[in-house]
Parts: sequence; C-alpha cells; structure tokens
Amino acid sequence: MSQSLHLYINNQTPNVFFKGEGEKHGSLWLNGRSNQMKLLVKEKPKATMLSQHAAVPTEIPTHWYNIIADLPIKPPPSLHPKTFQPLQPQDLSHLFPDELIKQETTNERFILIPDEVVDIYRLWRPTPLLRAKRLEKLLDTPARIYYKYEGVSPAGSHKPNTAVPQVWYNAQQGVKNIVTETGAGQWGSSLAFATSLFGLNCEVWQVRASYDQKPYRKLMMQTWGATVHPSPSDITESGRRILKMDPSSPGSLGIAISEAVEVAANNEDTKYCLGSVLNHVLLHQTVIGEECIQQMEALGETPDVIIGCTGGGSNFAGLCFPFIREKLKGKINPVIRAVEPTACPSLTRGVYAYDYGDTAQLTPLMKMHTLGHDFIPDPIHSGGLRYHGMAPLISHIYALGFMEAIAIPQIECFQGAIQFARSEGLIPAPEPTHAIAAAIREALHCKESGESKVILMAMCGHGHFDLPAYEKYLQGAMVDLSFSEDKIQASLANVPHMS
Repeated sequence: MSQSLHLYINNQTPNVFFKGEGEKHGSLWLNGRSNQMKLLVKEKPKATMLSQHAAVPTEIPTHWYNIIADLPIKPPPSLHPKTFQPLQPQDLSHLFPDELIKQETTNERFILIPDEVVDIYRLWRPTPLLRAKRLEKLLDTPARIYYKYEGVSPAGSHKPNTAVPQVWYNAQQGVKNIVTETGAGQWGSSLAFATSLFGLNCEVWQVRASYDQKPYRKLMMQTWGATVHPSPSDITESGRRILKMDPSSPGSLGIAISEAVEVAANNEDTKYCLGSVLNHVLLHQTVIGEECIQQMEALGETPDVIIGCTGGGSNFAGLCFPFIREKLKGKINPVIRAVEPTACPSLTRGVYAYDYGDTAQLTPLMKMHTLGHDFIPDPIHSGGLRYHGMAPLISHIYALGFMEAIAIPQIECFQGAIQFARSEGLIPAPEPTHAIAAAIREALHCKESGESKVILMAMCGHGHFDLPAYEKYLQGAMVDLSFSEDKIQASLANVPHMS
C-alpha cells in the first residue's frame, strides 16, 4: 500500500500532509507501512468538489449578514407590550443577554462570528449543496434542482446555527438557566445540545400536539440534559389559563412562548431563547446562504428560483437573505418563494399588522403578517410551521415586493417527500416537504415550458424522528387540515388596533 504526499500552497508557508492511514501529528500524517511516496504539488482549491453535482466550501463564513443594512426602507420598530412605544434595548434585558439585544437592533451589515462559535460550527459546517439528479430524472424535467442540506447537524436541522451562539452569549454573561418553547422539537433539541456544551440548564415547553406526535424529539432533548414539559402545562399561569378554557388543547407555539417567557421574566437567573422570528435569530442563520453562494459559484450555477418553507421564517431567511442582497445589487434576479402550510398561512391569508408574538401578550408587539395571537392551528405534522405570525423582517421584505409566498396542503407535501426519498435517498422532515412540493411544481412547469431553470431549495432537516407522519401518509390516513373562516376572523378580531 503506497502513500501520497500532498503539498497545499496557500500563498504563504506550505502545509504538508501524508495521505494514508496512521496517526496525526499537527499537520503531518504518518504511516510506516510503505517505503514508497509520491510528491504531488497543487494549489489548495476554494471548494472541495464531492462530485460534479455537489460542492462544499472549505471555509465557514466569518460573519453573519444583516439584511437591514441593505433595505431601501427600514422595518418598523417593535413596540412595548404595555406602553405601545418603540421598544428600547433595556426593555429586553430581562429576556436576553446584552450582545443579543445589540444584534436585535443593529443596522451593521456584518457581525463577526465569535471564534468559539465557529469552532463548534465545525462539527457539521460547511453543509453540503447537492443536486437532485435522480429527482430530475423521475420528473423528466429540464430544470436543475439543488438543495442546501442542513440535516447533517447534531440535532438534524438548521436550528443549531442559532442555538450555539445564543447559548454562548448567555454563558459569557454568566447566565445559568435557559428556557424556551419548541414545536416539532427541532429547536428544543438544538438548544438542549448547545446548553450541554456550555454547562447551562435547559427547560423546554413543547407544543402538546408535537409532544404526543414526536416522542423521540423529547427523548433527544432529555438525552442532552433538558427538562421538557408539554404545553399548555399547569406549571405556569399562562398554561393554566389555557387549560381551564380547553383541557384538551393541542397547544400552539404562541402558548408555549407565553409559558417560557413567563418563567424567564419571573426568575433573575434565567434567560429566554427563541428559535425563530426575531432579527438576531435570522441573522445567525445566514451562514446557510453565505455558504450556498460560494457553492453555487463553484458549480458555475446561478439560481433562477429559490424556495424555502416558512413558519417563523429562520430557515427561509438563512438561505434567502444573502441572495436577496445580491439581487438588490443587481447581480442576480431570482424569484424568492416562501412556502407555508394551508393550515397556518400567515403570509398568504394573514394581515400585516402589529401583533403579539405569544398568546398571553407578554412579548413586544411586532409588525408582521399574522393570523392573530389567539390563533391555534390544527395539529398538522409540520409542527415547526404552526406559528400564528411571520418574522417581522420577512414580513417587511414581503411587503416591499422582494419575495412571493404560496401555501400548500400537507398531502401534496408528503407526496413530494416520498418522491424525494425514493429518488434521492434522504427522508425530509415534514417542514421542508413544503419546499420540495413547491420545487416539484416549478420543475413540472419547466417540463411543460421547456425551460432549464436552476431551482434552489432549503432542505432544513431530516425526518428520522417524524416517521409516524410518513406512516399516516403511507396508510392513507393523512388528511388535509385547514381552518374555518370564522376561526380566523375571530382570531384577527383580537389583533391590537394601532393608530
């Protein structure tokens, strides 16, 4: 067995690597099995090509991107829930550490990612960009379909991209206890993972419908040391109030947020972390899009359509915001398309108005597309998309006309998921099945028109803990859930009327 001596030139002092089996000493790989060595001198590539249809950049982004800096009209401010006046940084100090408050309100274009955070990102980042060649063949489409896959993280989704920095900033400020909500459990498990790395306590309120549907997510959180409660619970005043009205309530993200915020507000040693919606959360997720821009360039491709699912919006923003920056510069001109469930269609059926982020009206008022803070969606399998409002930044960008939105029912989404799994091999989480369904629609349109568009979609996580949902679909027991017009009108009636 022979070895190869690889010499990479980085325009500075070369690094030497022996390629083969053996022990690693610094930057030198040793193996004494063979006396033969070959010397290969080559320039270190900008991107490691997995194949002609996939790419991974060699470097993790050094900065998060803040799209607010490039918007022609700045988004409306959040308001204090009691005074209705523009929110001040000190108004958030009982919930968040100082650095996250700064990130929530900053207009700076780029924010440096701390070295300690980058070091943990290296456990799974950079994430792969893959071309869905087999799906293209199945659909017989001239379109080229790419997906940015975030399911390689320890928690199996994009959520650790923000969980790790949020917990790190809390740890730097001496915080010991973290509380949060979670829907499908992807955020809760990501936060539990992050708190386990930094030695913080983690307490999670999981929406009751998902708590019952997805027991392995609960076990995943507990494995990383978190305490998990079904929401609504009898632990908090917010939860008890909901249970009194409806003892069998399936819960909602709005209710779970109320419970977690209540606990944080009443305990000085406790802070709150949120997995979506807020500016700093979307900011952290832009590592996805920054990597993807490099990867698309390495493949010589420019996306014509970019698609992502939306609940609160962090996955969508993470992929799309850096591309919207390039679109605003006039470098590219893709269609940016958000896809939401028909059972919880905040962008396509909600109103753009100031509303609370939670059911108990404890959070600031944010101007967003909302179905009303009292809206409780039916228990669809995409638990991560069951939120009554859209991220204010995404709502603002949607209002400015820089993106579009559609809603797709869950049966069509799972039809697409099965096609994807049986052609590409990956079983997607229920949430990104919405992006898959929309990409298939676009690809079939290309089949009819003959256009060879480049379709880029966000594949935000795997579905290994969501197999009961697939079982329902495969057994023909899945139904499309929607909502009555009376239900949404009753909820919208409680949206605050701001002058």
